[in-house]
Amino acid sequence: MSGNREYKSDVFSMLMQDKERALQLYNAMNGSSYDNPEDVEMVIHDGGISLSVRNDASFIVDARLSIYEHQSTVCPNMPVRSLIYFSVILSDMLSDKKKGTKSGKNIYGRRLVKIPTPHFVVFYNGEEEQPEVQELKLSDAFEKPTDEPNLELKCKVYNINDGKNKAIMESCGWLNDYMTFVNKVREYHADGAFDDLAIDIEKAIDYCIDNDILKEFLKTYRSEVTKSMQLNYEFDRQLELERADAIEEGLEQGIKQGLEQGLEQGLEQGIEKGANKMLFTLVTKGKLDIDTAAEEAGVSVSEFEKLMSEAGYKVPETV
Repeated sequence: MSGNREYKSDVFSMLMQDKERALQLYNAMNGSSYDNPEDVEMVIHDGGISLSVRNDASFIVDARLSIYEHQSTVCPNMPVRSLIYFSVILSDMLSDKKKGTKSGKNIYGRRLVKIPTPHFVVFYNGEEEQPEVQELKLSDAFEKPTDEPNLELKCKVYNINDGKNKAIMESCGWLNDYMTFVNKVREYHADGAFDDLAIDIEKAIDYCIDNDILKEFLKTYRSEVTKSMQLNYEFDRQLELERADAIEEGLEQGIKQGLEQGLEQGLEQGIEKGANKMLFTLVTKGKLDIDTAAEEAGVSVSEFEKLMSEAGYKVPETV
């Protein structure tokens, strides 16, 4: 399995590659009524960066840049990730190396360089209970809070599970169909063994095709959808197991250290060690690339490799 995370929402990403679907979702999110798919300019950045720094869908309509992300797990770091996505996309837009289609923009010149207005959205469909809509802010991550941040980024998270954000789901038929498919997989695979997962996904695909739900898409990309959903489930299942083990071990270490150096400090250090163990394990098993793991741990790659080695984990060789 690839160590990057891009496969985690491949089905959503695949659906969003179609300009007509992208425009339909854009209209649903913005209350607009654009009807020409050619008004959509897909944004694809391939400047040699890691695949782990790719969001699910980016496109421009009427000088507005929509950066959409799909999540099946709760992630409070979406504003930070969105900032990285936007920076990479903007760098590509301003570069004169982008396939020779546009000349570079001189950001050092006297003329103001115009850029598309960004809009950051996350579509959440995980099984943890979450609000219908919530706003995450970059400033929430600042170590030293400030009432007037010099840099701010706001990211809206929309819960697209059953009964949530009905207006959006009714306005965007394919998004509603996507959730029908996801729910069918969950229904067929409820309490099922992992070995039966592929069979349950196939059953969900058959149900949707028979009921004209994403019919042509699922017929065309059946094998890709099956593989993507399998990887998605495996990633989330492994992450949950690692998280549970890390929390348990972290609490044990925290309590032990707390007796010696103060309970609060000990708990914090123990939980941090447990979380690092989860990251070490995912990297070792090839389920997470080391760059992303280091970012999650809040250290440089070299520091993360040192921590891995000191903890007795084998540091993967870089290609």
